[in-house]
Amino acid sequence: MAEENEDEKKSGGLMPLLKRIGLFGGMITIGLVVGYFFFAPASDVIEKEELEEMIERSIEEREAEKQAEEDANADPEKVSKDTPEEETFETIYYEFAGTFTTNLANSRKMLQLGLAVSTQYDDTVMVNVEAHELGLRSVILQRIGNFSEEDIKGEAGRKTLANSIRDALNAELEELEGFGGIEKVHFTSLVLQ
Repeated sequence: MAEENEDEKKSGGLMPLLKRIGLFGGMITIGLVVGYFFFAPASDVIEKEELEEMIERSIEEREAEKQAEEDANADPEKVSKDTPEEETFETIYYEFAGTFTTNLANSRKMLQLGLAVSTQYDDTVMVNVEAHELGLRSVILQRIGNFSEEDIKGEAGRKTLANSIRDALNAELEELEGFGGIEKVHFTSLVLQ
């Protein structure tokens, strides 16, 4: 065993020699590069500003390519239209408390309605509706009682009922206050039993 250790120490091997050559070559390369930057003419050396410009252009080109690629792959851009500047009116609602329940004409069935009215006139209309709510409730019940089960079937029938109630309410308000102003009648609930 002792003989083997002596052989290893004497031969030294090829590895230490390669390390020394690599280290020496690396030092020469570093020296040449540093020397070039210190002693080369100014026109041959890329100035800092030029280098920054080149890097910036490269980044901009990459971003432009990336944006073009995204645009090619993306859905068409959605552009919103400008809202026309038109005068709009606020809609005011008034909901009658409770429900209206009455028998239908020529039927054993009853109709129960929740009701609201709306206008785009000023608050005066709703103040009048609230002031005369008791009389208007009576008008609504009378008008509902004039309709049969067949009359209120379907959307068209309910729309006819709503328009009839609206006309009756406006007629009553015109008689009481000189102006109706109710534009729509809305059913908040509707049960036919």
